[in-house]
Amino acid sequence: MEDVVHIRLEDLQSRHIGPIEILFGYENGKYPQGNCLVIRGRDRAAIIDPALGMLPRREMLPDVDMVLLSHIHEDHIAGLHLFPDVPCFCHCDDALGLASIDGLMTIYGLGGESLADFRRQIQTQFHYVPRPDVQTFCNGKTFDLGGVRICAMHSPGHTRGHCCFVVDWDGSDERFVYLGDIELTGFGPYYGDAWSDLTAFEQTLNDLAKVQAHYWLTFHHKGLIEGLERFRQMLGDFASMIGDRERRLLAFIRAPKTMEEIVAHRFVYRPGNTGMMIDDVERRSMQQHLDRLMDSGRVVCQQGRYVATLVGDRNDGGRQ
Repeated sequence: MEDVVHIRLEDLQSRHIGPIEILFGYENGKYPQGNCLVIRGRDRAAIIDPALGMLPRREMLPDVDMVLLSHIHEDHIAGLHLFPDVPCFCHCDDALGLASIDGLMTIYGLGGESLADFRRQIQTQFHYVPRPDVQTFCNGKTFDLGGVRICAMHSPGHTRGHCCFVVDWDGSDERFVYLGDIELTGFGPYYGDAWSDLTAFEQTLNDLAKVQAHYWLTFHHKGLIEGLERFRQMLGDFASMIGDRERRLLAFIRAPKTMEEIVAHRFVYRPGNTGMMIDDVERRSMQQHLDRLMDSGRVVCQQGRYVATLVGDRNDGGRQ
């Protein structure tokens, strides 16, 4: 992770769209950076997901009345400590992560050395400060800023409480959707934490395909996307990674494999990738695929080894 102290204000960009100011993170929000929003209405102003990019901006922080959080992960709250007296809000299913560092660790589901190392990183590099005063909302909650409305769209899967925010304002029909960690990258959906859910993520992607808007913003990597058709194409490509992983998994377990062999093979990350959380993410992600494949009869587990059956075989290809 780059030393964020050395990221200068002049390295960061911003853009205004109507009442919205996009505060881009370094390199278009490449992790651990992220892209956040300041939204100003006639009566109030809000910031969404204050990230590490707020640190170089600390001498010119926006004057806001509330902090809205798409979900509780380290990179989305890394600038929250700069707004200690501003009310903050998140979905009720993720509030545990702001109550205490232990609550945040529960969301990740880490244990052992990974837990201790990541805990230190979150506190030192992501500036974690508990906010037990966090206020919660549920799906459909609308924050009226005065001529500008922010509607929370519960979009679970990445975490239980992950939300997108749909912004519309008087005098315009060009709605703006903040996508949080629905990143639209070639990496594909991330559902590898204890608070993640593959089935819920798939439903979220189906729901988003029905939303009408002109502007879309991801927290990481892709940044601002303009145009509904372009967004839907990117969303479809992103969603297709789930099926791609499942096809590759089925191809790999045509001969019986243990979970450890499946984890080592890598279906979420690139082959050979190692790191603090990678094995955990692979295990949780593939277990969700295996569970539903076993429910449908396409996989059986025999003496601790998973093997694909011929039931429902759909020419599953993939790397061996």
